[in-house]
Amino acid sequence: MWEIFEHRSVSKLLASAPLEVQKKYEKWKDIATFSGPQGLRQLKGLRDEALSGEWKGFRSSRLNLQYRVIYKIEKDQMLLLVKKVTPHDYRRK
Repeated sequence: MWEIFEHRSVSKLLASAPLEVQKKYEKWKDIATFSGPQGLRQLKGLRDEALSGEWKGFRSSRLNLQYRVIYKIEKDQMLLLVKKVTPHDYRRK
């Protein structure tokens, strides 16, 4: 079984997110706990992908059309470090 560690800001970000996103995040955690990163990649609806640029080394899973969970994998400890649950911004900066 995989362990999930959430950054302290995640609970605050989730509190302001819609209820649908909160429920989907709980399902995401269940899948990640029992199946790990492989289980997340197998579900096409999550669109789990590696990130680049300043987020290199992190991965992203889709919770709905707008919200994403950003996390990092520590394989040697079977640990997922959740950094953010955030509304995705499509505008270029």
